[in-house]
Amino acid sequence: MLTKWAKRFYQMSKLVASWSKDPSTQVGAVITKHNRIVSVGFNGYPHGIADSAETDDRDMKYLKTLHAEENAILFAKRDLDACEIWVTHFPCPNCAAKIIQTGISVVHCPEQDPDFLSRWGDKIKVSEDMFNQAGVDIDWLAKKELSDQSLSL
Repeated sequence: MLTKWAKRFYQMSKLVASWSKDPSTQVGAVITKHNRIVSVGFNGYPHGIADSAETDDRDMKYLKTLHAEENAILFAKRDLDACEIWVTHFPCPNCAAKIIQTGISVVHCPEQDPDFLSRWGDKIKVSEDMFNQAGVDIDWLAKKELSDQSLSL
């Protein structure tokens, strides 16, 4: 059973994801410590870079885009040791490395749907292995507990 705080932070990560201008995938991340929000981030281009996610081809978009986890880590501008991160999509290996390096101790993420796993399952496995080796806990949030009906507080 999800706690009230888990529901709130997951809802927050979904809200933050909606701020992304990416037309294909919106990702949100919320970093917390002791039930307090430390930082938030969403995927998108860096400040000052023309926001052309809709017109850039896929390869160019990937080169320019900062992931939600990266933005949350950069925005925090503080020590993140023993913090937790709540994400809408499981972190890629590059973000997993940054999460590990900053000392974040837990990654909370909803169970991924079959379509997402068919496209990104190999990278998820790499990230999972990295987290396991580094002692970062993974908290898979059950989809049925995250349904809109169960999120009312």
